[in-house]
Amino acid sequence: MVKKTLHNQLHFEEIIRRISGLSQNSQGKWGKMNVCQMLKHCDLVLQIPLNKVELSEINFFLKCIGICTKKEMYVFNNGIPRNMPTFRKLIVTFDCDFDEARKGLLQTLNDYWTAFKNENLPEHHVLFGKMEEKDWGFLEFKHLDHHLKQFNV
Repeated sequence: MVKKTLHNQLHFEEIIRRISGLSQNSQGKWGKMNVCQMLKHCDLVLQIPLNKVELSEINFFLKCIGICTKKEMYVFNNGIPRNMPTFRKLIVTFDCDFDEARKGLLQTLNDYWTAFKNENLPEHHVLFGKMEEKDWGFLEFKHLDHHLKQFNV
């Protein structure tokens, strides 16, 4: 099975096409977020490797779980389970404008691509520990894919 990554131009463009396939009326199959909140959430998560969003430190036990989860996802190429907990800073419960949220996520994706091409991605993540370039591309693709599937695209 192919391990998709945001670092592959075709996979990157696939994500952009899927985001473009969303509408203000897209309904989620699970979870509490509406489509606009999901776009904003994905934008915030993608800003982590751009050093625009900083997560607070977590305890040793959660770090161990995060590192094991990263390895398990890579080995088995599985997706993110539904309704997983997330960092409070990344939870979006406020109302937002759909067009602005989509435009913001697409801009952040382009900024991410530039950071990747310039080899300017961080070497560490609060939850997942040591990060290589391939880890960022794989995990960011998995996260976006998870939420786009949530909204049927």
